[in-house]
Amino acid sequence: MAREKRRSRVILPCCISRVAGRQQVAILLAAAGVGSHNRCQRLIAEGRVAVNGQPVRQAGERADPLQDVLTVDGAPVRMENFCLYLAFHKPYQVLPTFTDKEGRATLADYVPLPGVYAAGRLDYDSEGLMILTNDGWLNHRLTHPRFEHPKTYLVQVERIPSPEAIEALRRGVEIKGKRTRPAQVELLLDDEVPDVSPRSVPIRYRKHVPTAWLRIVLYEGRKRQIRHMTAAVGHPTLRLIRTAIGPIELGELSPGSWRHLTEEELRRLASSWQPLHK
Repeated sequence: MAREKRRSRVILPCCISRVAGRQQVAILLAAAGVGSHNRCQRLIAEGRVAVNGQPVRQAGERADPLQDVLTVDGAPVRMENFCLYLAFHKPYQVLPTFTDKEGRATLADYVPLPGVYAAGRLDYDSEGLMILTNDGWLNHRLTHPRFEHPKTYLVQVERIPSPEAIEALRRGVEIKGKRTRPAQVELLLDDEVPDVSPRSVPIRYRKHVPTAWLRIVLYEGRKRQIRHMTAAVGHPTLRLIRTAIGPIELGELSPGSWRHLTEEELRRLASSWQPLHK
């Protein structure tokens, strides 16, 4: 019996990306509600679609939904179904998901907007910036290691790291048989430590054991990486706060609060995700 051929399916975005730049015209039309992907491809093949007044006939033609005018049979296509982009300050002991079978606190307890999801993770016992979106294009670039985007953290550790320990963190340390990539690491002086919100559960201080704050910028995202790194040089992490993802900063957003990204932040995102290795 002949083997049945599998039909390939095109997974369409549910919304129009504001940060992906030039995108396939057929996908833009489908996301704008013109019709199915196949129907939009037929419209292009029939010469019924134009970009800035110029007919397009190739399925691979691209357009920028923020700058170009798309028309079907001369009627402008309304580009309104844009994706959502949120900055969220994840508090301590909140899961970076919207559901949990064990009943622990999740993003759903703080963000009421349906359809968005976390672009990347942040440990249950870590705090700080998360980006929530329904833009699959951006999610891919925030999570795929190929793009090596920087993430900035404030890290409170036990004891004062020596210059040798700081240099080891910068060069990379071995974790489970694999060396971490070079990172930016800075020991902050007392007057350089920014004001941080009190944690819901205070850290456990040990009597006569001082603590220090580091600013660490990573270009990779291994599981519990910073905690493993500081432990490897003899300085366990007590508190970890992510303060920036690429060009997006946590700023004065309080724990548990969220906001929409600004137009300027979206412009910076659009120009930021370039892979370092082709």
